Amino acid sequence: MAVNYTQAIRGQFFDIAKVGASPEALKANARHLDDGLLFLNGGTIAALLPWEEGRGLLRHETDYLDSRDKLILPGFVDTHLHYPQTEMIGAYGEQLLEWLETYTFPVESQYQCRDHAARMSAFFLSQLLSNGTTTALVFGTVHPQSVDALFSAAEHVGMRMIAGKVMMDRNAPEYLTETPEQSYRQTRELILRWHKRGRLNYALTPRFAPTSSPELLAAVQKLREEFPDTWVHTHLSENSSEVDWVKALWPEHASYLGVYHHYNLTGKRSVFAHGIHLQECEWDCLHETDSSLAFCPTSNLFLGSGLFNLKQCQHKQVRMGIGTDVGAGTTFNMLQTLAEAYKVAQLQSYRLSACEAFYHATLGGAHALDLDGKIGNFQTGKEADFVILDPVVTPLQKLRYASSRDIYEKLFILMTLGDDRNIWQTWIDGKCAWQRDALEVAA
Repeated sequence: MAVNYTQAIRGQFFDIAKVGASPEALKANARHLDDGLLFLNGGTIAALLPWEEGRGLLRHETDYLDSRDKLILPGFVDTHLHYPQTEMIGAYGEQLLEWLETYTFPVESQYQCRDHAARMSAFFLSQLLSNGTTTALVFGTVHPQSVDALFSAAEHVGMRMIAGKVMMDRNAPEYLTETPEQSYRQTRELILRWHKRGRLNYALTPRFAPTSSPELLAAVQKLREEFPDTWVHTHLSENSSEVDWVKALWPEHASYLGVYHHYNLTGKRSVFAHGIHLQECEWDCLHETDSSLAFCPTSNLFLGSGLFNLKQCQHKQVRMGIGTDVGAGTTFNMLQTLAEAYKVAQLQSYRLSACEAFYHATLGGAHALDLDGKIGNFQTGKEADFVILDPVVTPLQKLRYASSRDIYEKLFILMTLGDDRNIWQTWIDGKCAWQRDALEVAA
């Protein structure tokens, strides 16, 4: 056996080999190499082998990056967040609808300025990379320049990014609304400019049903028909008052999800953030259409929106990934977000294991975005996006890590006690794009 490689990394590895529908299936497909060797061929995975098997394939015995004191995982996949809301994270005292009016809309108005959008895009990407996130599904603002800035910054880093311009024509300040015709035209231009350009892809992004007229959703439907390989990214049933508002605005539809489904906006590449207050028929529709949910625990708790039903999601076999949902979410860090997901599950008597949690943050998130053929684990031929974690950066972590019995306990300690300090390096497309203590993202 020979492996064609450009570089190799030695360390401890964990991933999930296959998409799974149950915690038992995920654990059966988990792979842990206490001492492994990862071969990279440019921007792709050439092989992941146990050290004793892989060492003979090296060009010489020291031809590898030594990370044996680290834990290496597939890059984290963030399935829902808003980059313009980075600068209003931690805004006090409101629930969803009041929070939008008080904080979100004024901040988003600044993104008509290209220079401001460019500065915040660079800051936003540095936050993702410094927290081990290598792929994200992201809201811009209603301004096309917000998306141009974000995609330009992501292209420079070589990052896999799905994003879109907010589409919104009612129930929002006049300075952020548009006509359906304008929204259609600007979105179409952005799709032609950015979709499938390198590792960039476009998501049709109606903010949510309350800020969408029937004419606007018809425009989104038309774009989906013209560009069927784009994504749809919107909000669903986050807040009980929001659900009541949708019923009042769309009385002809039996459910909130039914509004989107009427316009053929459900499907494999449709990602609905939150999904807290769902009817049985909506769960069934999500399953039948192969649509996805983004579970955003820190945001749901911070805004007092409710508890996502992980057990029901698993029972209905609905695709699901984890979203930080910055800026209602209070951290870019996936470890901290998984800790909150565990607590949300505990409040509903569901025991979220570390294996399942890290699946949702890696291969499960990739599956929710219909990208599991490209990212999410260390399978040969996949893109070389991964995070190198330092599992013991505090005295408490050292104490607990030393007494951990197996990899699952180590992962659980990492997700409950971990934060951005545990991110040692973030690799994008086979290159180290961020390293702890470095001053700048690598060019």
